[in-house]
Amino acid sequence: MQTYLLIAAALLYAVCALLPSPRGSLISAVTALAWLLHGAALWLDMVAPGSVRIGFALMISAALWISVAAYWIENRNFALDGLRRLVMPCAAAAALLPAVFPGSVLQLEGRAPAFGWHIAVAILAYSTLTIAAFHAVLMALQETRLHARNPQAGWLATALDQLPALLTMEKLLFRLIWIGFVLLSLTVLSGIVFSEQLFGTVLKWDHKSVFALLSWFLFAALLAGRRWRGWRGKTALRFTLAGFATLVLAYVGSRFVLEVILHRGLA
Repeated sequence: MQTYLLIAAALLYAVCALLPSPRGSLISAVTALAWLLHGAALWLDMVAPGSVRIGFALMISAALWISVAAYWIENRNFALDGLRRLVMPCAAAAALLPAVFPGSVLQLEGRAPAFGWHIAVAILAYSTLTIAAFHAVLMALQETRLHARNPQAGWLATALDQLPALLTMEKLLFRLIWIGFVLLSLTVLSGIVFSEQLFGTVLKWDHKSVFALLSWFLFAALLAGRRWRGWRGKTALRFTLAGFATLVLAYVGSRFVLEVILHRGLA
Protein backbone atom coordinates (compact mmCIF):
# COMPACT_ATOMS: atom_id res chain seq x y z
CA MET A 1 0.00 0.00 0.00
CA GLN A 2 2.74 2.44 1.01
CA THR A 3 4.69 1.70 -2.18
CA TYR A 4 1.71 2.50 -4.41
CA LEU A 5 1.11 5.76 -2.53
CA LEU A 6 4.77 6.73 -2.90
CA ILE A 7 4.71 6.00 -6.64
CA ALA A 8 1.52 8.03 -7.06
CA ALA A 9 3.03 10.94 -5.11
CA ALA A 10 6.23 10.81 -7.18
CA LEU A 11 4.25 10.89 -10.44
CA LEU A 12 2.17 13.84 -9.26
CA TYR A 13 5.30 15.71 -8.17
CA ALA A 14 6.76 15.13 -11.65
CA VAL A 15 3.57 16.39 -13.29
CA CYS A 16 3.61 19.44 -11.04
CA ALA A 17 7.17 20.25 -12.11
CA LEU A 18 6.15 20.19 -15.78
CA LEU A 19 2.95 22.23 -15.58
CA PRO A 20 3.19 25.72 -17.14
CA SER A 21 3.34 28.67 -14.76
CA PRO A 22 -0.05 30.21 -15.73
CA ARG A 23 -1.86 27.11 -14.42
CA GLY A 24 -1.56 28.32 -10.83
CA SER A 25 -4.74 26.75 -9.47
CA LEU A 26 -3.98 23.37 -11.04
CA ILE A 27 -0.38 23.48 -9.76
CA SER A 28 -1.63 24.20 -6.23
CA ALA A 29 -4.18 21.37 -6.37
CA VAL A 30 -1.71 18.81 -7.74
CA THR A 31 0.89 19.86 -5.16
CA ALA A 32 -1.61 19.44 -2.32
CA LEU A 33 -2.72 16.00 -3.54
CA ALA A 34 0.86 14.77 -4.02
CA TRP A 35 1.82 16.09 -0.59
CA LEU A 36 -1.11 14.33 1.10
CA LEU A 37 -0.34 11.01 -0.61
CA HIS A 38 3.35 11.35 0.26
CA GLY A 39 2.54 12.15 3.90
CA ALA A 40 0.11 9.24 4.20
CA ALA A 41 2.71 6.86 2.79
CA LEU A 42 5.38 8.10 5.19
CA TRP A 43 3.03 7.73 8.16
CA LEU A 44 2.01 4.19 7.22
CA ASP A 45 5.65 3.27 6.60
CA MET A 46 7.19 4.85 9.68
CA VAL A 47 4.62 4.44 12.44
CA ALA A 48 3.35 1.15 13.85
CA PRO A 49 2.03 0.19 17.31
CA GLY A 50 4.99 0.04 19.67
CA SER A 51 7.62 0.75 17.00
CA VAL A 52 8.88 3.26 14.48
CA ARG A 53 10.79 2.71 11.24
CA ILE A 54 13.77 5.00 10.61
CA GLY A 55 16.52 5.16 8.02
CA PHE A 56 18.39 7.54 5.75
CA ALA A 57 15.85 7.19 2.91
CA LEU A 58 12.91 7.94 5.19
CA MET A 59 14.73 10.99 6.59
CA ILE A 60 15.42 12.34 3.11
CA SER A 61 11.86 11.61 2.00
CA ALA A 62 10.46 13.37 5.09
CA ALA A 63 12.77 16.34 4.47
CA LEU A 64 11.46 16.80 0.93
CA TRP A 65 7.89 16.28 2.13
CA ILE A 66 8.35 19.24 4.48
CA SER A 67 10.14 21.15 1.70
CA VAL A 68 7.05 20.84 -0.49
CA ALA A 69 4.88 22.11 2.37
CA ALA A 70 7.22 25.07 2.90
CA TYR A 71 7.14 25.87 -0.83
CA TRP A 72 3.33 25.63 -0.95
CA ILE A 73 2.91 27.94 2.08
CA GLU A 74 5.55 30.50 1.11
CA ASN A 75 4.34 30.58 -2.49
CA ARG A 76 1.20 32.24 -1.21
CA ASN A 77 3.32 35.16 0.07
CA PHE A 78 6.16 35.28 -2.48
CA ALA A 79 6.53 34.44 -6.17
CA LEU A 80 8.36 31.10 -5.92
CA ASP A 81 7.44 29.44 -9.19
CA GLY A 82 11.11 28.99 -10.01
CA LEU A 83 11.51 27.06 -6.77
CA ARG A 84 8.74 24.68 -7.85
CA ARG A 85 10.73 23.58 -10.88
CA LEU A 86 13.65 22.68 -8.62
CA VAL A 87 11.88 21.24 -5.55
CA MET A 88 9.34 19.00 -7.30
CA PRO A 89 11.81 16.76 -9.21
CA CYS A 90 13.81 16.31 -5.98
CA ALA A 91 10.59 15.49 -4.09
CA ALA A 92 9.63 12.93 -6.77
CA ALA A 93 12.98 11.15 -6.39
CA ALA A 94 12.90 11.35 -2.58
CA ALA A 95 9.37 9.94 -2.44
CA LEU A 96 10.56 6.72 -4.09
CA LEU A 97 13.64 6.21 -1.88
CA PRO A 98 11.86 4.43 1.03
CA ALA A 99 10.52 1.82 -1.39
CA VAL A 100 14.12 0.92 -2.29
CA PHE A 101 15.78 1.44 1.12
CA PRO A 102 13.15 0.65 3.79
CA GLY A 103 15.38 1.31 6.82
CA SER A 104 15.14 -0.44 10.19
CA VAL A 105 12.46 -0.85 12.86
CA LEU A 106 13.12 0.67 16.28
CA GLN A 107 11.07 -0.81 19.11
CA LEU A 108 9.54 1.76 21.48
CA GLU A 109 8.35 -0.69 24.14
CA GLY A 110 10.09 -0.13 27.45
CA ARG A 111 11.17 3.38 26.47
CA ALA A 112 9.82 6.66 27.83
CA PRO A 113 6.54 7.72 26.16
CA ALA A 114 8.16 10.95 24.97
CA PHE A 115 10.92 9.10 23.11
CA GLY A 116 8.76 8.98 19.99
CA TRP A 117 8.39 12.76 20.18
CA HIS A 118 12.17 13.09 20.40
CA ILE A 119 12.47 11.20 17.11
CA ALA A 120 9.71 13.28 15.51
CA VAL A 121 11.32 16.59 16.54
CA ALA A 122 14.70 15.34 15.31
CA ILE A 123 13.20 14.54 11.90
CA LEU A 124 11.54 17.97 11.77
CA ALA A 125 14.83 19.68 12.69
CA TYR A 126 16.77 17.77 10.03
CA SER A 127 14.06 18.40 7.45
CA THR A 128 13.87 22.13 8.10
CA LEU A 129 17.64 22.57 7.97
CA THR A 130 17.74 20.47 4.79
CA ILE A 131 15.39 23.01 3.23
CA ALA A 132 17.66 25.82 4.47
CA ALA A 133 20.70 24.15 2.89
CA PHE A 134 18.84 23.66 -0.38
CA HIS A 135 17.79 27.30 -0.20
CA ALA A 136 21.40 28.37 0.40
CA VAL A 137 22.59 26.46 -2.68
CA LEU A 138 19.92 28.17 -4.77
CA MET A 139 21.05 31.56 -3.48
CA ALA A 140 24.66 30.76 -4.38
CA LEU A 141 23.61 29.74 -7.90
CA GLN A 142 21.43 32.81 -8.19
CA GLU A 143 24.25 35.14 -7.14
CA THR A 144 26.69 33.44 -9.52
CA ARG A 145 24.25 33.91 -12.39
CA LEU A 146 23.77 37.59 -11.54
CA HIS A 147 27.52 38.20 -11.75
CA ALA A 148 28.11 36.08 -14.86
CA ARG A 149 29.24 38.06 -17.90
CA ASN A 150 27.51 35.74 -20.36
CA PRO A 151 24.71 33.96 -18.47
CA GLN A 152 23.70 30.71 -20.12
CA ALA A 153 20.13 29.86 -21.03
CA GLY A 154 18.50 26.59 -20.10
CA TRP A 155 16.08 24.85 -17.74
CA LEU A 156 18.06 25.66 -14.57
CA ALA A 157 18.76 29.22 -15.69
CA THR A 158 15.06 29.81 -16.33
CA ALA A 159 14.16 28.47 -12.89
CA LEU A 160 16.79 30.68 -11.23
CA ASP A 161 15.54 33.74 -13.09
CA GLN A 162 12.04 33.12 -11.71
CA LEU A 163 13.21 33.13 -8.09
CA PRO A 164 12.55 36.19 -5.89
CA ALA A 165 15.25 38.82 -5.36
CA LEU A 166 18.28 37.80 -3.30
CA LEU A 167 17.20 39.96 -0.35
CA THR A 168 13.85 38.15 -0.25
CA MET A 169 15.60 34.78 -0.55
CA GLU A 170 17.91 35.74 2.31
CA LYS A 171 14.92 36.69 4.47
CA LEU A 172 13.36 33.29 3.80
CA LEU A 173 16.68 31.55 4.52
CA PHE A 174 17.04 33.02 8.00
CA ARG A 175 13.40 32.30 8.78
CA LEU A 176 14.09 28.64 8.00
CA ILE A 177 17.34 28.64 9.98
CA TRP A 178 15.62 30.07 13.06
CA ILE A 179 12.88 27.41 12.92
CA GLY A 180 15.44 24.66 12.33
CA PHE A 181 17.68 25.93 15.12
CA VAL A 182 14.83 25.89 17.65
CA LEU A 183 13.92 22.33 16.62
CA LEU A 184 17.58 21.26 16.73
CA SER A 185 17.92 22.75 20.22
CA LEU A 186 14.89 20.75 21.38
CA THR A 187 16.41 17.65 19.78
CA VAL A 188 19.72 18.10 21.59
CA LEU A 189 18.05 18.80 24.95
CA SER A 190 15.67 15.85 24.70
CA GLY A 191 18.58 13.69 23.52
CA ILE A 192 20.47 14.55 26.70
CA VAL A 193 17.47 13.49 28.79
CA PHE A 194 17.09 10.15 27.02
CA SER A 195 20.84 9.55 27.06
CA GLU A 196 20.79 9.75 30.84
CA GLN A 197 17.83 7.35 31.02
CA LEU A 198 19.25 4.81 28.58
CA PHE A 199 23.00 4.95 29.23
CA GLY A 200 23.28 6.49 32.72
CA THR A 201 25.31 9.48 31.43
CA VAL A 202 24.22 13.01 30.62
CA LEU A 203 25.53 12.67 27.08
CA LYS A 204 26.85 9.68 25.20
CA TRP A 205 29.89 10.88 23.27
CA ASP A 206 29.41 9.00 20.03
CA HIS A 207 29.66 10.40 16.49
CA LYS A 208 25.97 11.35 16.49
CA SER A 209 26.28 13.52 19.59
CA VAL A 210 29.54 15.14 18.49
CA PHE A 211 28.33 16.10 15.02
CA ALA A 212 24.88 17.17 16.27
CA LEU A 213 26.47 19.51 18.84
CA LEU A 214 28.93 20.84 16.27
CA SER A 215 26.02 21.58 13.93
CA TRP A 216 24.17 23.33 16.77
CA PHE A 217 27.20 25.54 17.52
CA LEU A 218 27.63 26.45 13.83
CA PHE A 219 24.00 27.53 13.47
CA ALA A 220 24.16 29.36 16.82
CA ALA A 221 27.27 31.20 15.64
CA LEU A 222 25.54 32.10 12.37
CA LEU A 223 22.48 33.53 14.11
CA ALA A 224 24.64 35.40 16.64
CA GLY A 225 26.80 36.78 13.83
CA ARG A 226 23.69 37.82 11.94
CA ARG A 227 22.32 39.58 15.03
CA TRP A 228 25.45 41.41 16.20
CA ARG A 229 27.76 41.52 13.18
CA GLY A 230 25.26 41.68 10.35
CA TRP A 231 26.52 38.51 8.64
CA ARG A 232 24.95 37.86 5.27
CA GLY A 233 25.82 36.79 1.74
CA LYS A 234 28.62 34.29 1.31
CA THR A 235 29.39 34.14 5.05
CA ALA A 236 25.81 33.11 5.83
CA LEU A 237 25.81 30.55 3.02
CA ARG A 238 29.09 28.99 4.20
CA PHE A 239 27.86 28.63 7.79
CA THR A 240 24.52 27.22 6.61
CA LEU A 241 26.14 24.57 4.43
CA ALA A 242 28.78 23.72 7.06
CA GLY A 243 26.11 23.31 9.74
CA PHE A 244 24.02 21.14 7.45
CA ALA A 245 27.00 19.00 6.43
CA THR A 246 27.83 18.20 10.06
CA LEU A 247 24.17 17.42 10.73
CA VAL A 248 24.17 14.98 7.80
CA LEU A 249 27.26 13.28 9.26
CA ALA A 250 25.47 13.01 12.60
CA TYR A 251 22.82 10.65 11.33
CA VAL A 252 21.84 10.37 7.68
CA GLY A 253 25.39 9.89 6.38
CA SER A 254 26.16 7.19 8.95
CA ARG A 255 22.81 5.48 8.29
CA PHE A 256 23.58 5.45 4.56
CA VAL A 257 26.90 3.74 5.20
CA LEU A 258 25.31 1.18 7.56
CA GLU A 259 22.26 0.39 5.43
CA VAL A 260 23.60 0.60 1.89
CA ILE A 261 27.31 -0.13 2.12
CA LEU A 262 27.58 -2.38 5.19
CA HIS A 263 24.00 -3.76 5.04
CA ARG A 264 23.51 -3.44 8.78
CA GLY A 265 20.50 -2.46 10.82
CA LEU A 266 20.20 -0.08 13.76
CA ALA A 267 23.38 0.69 15.64
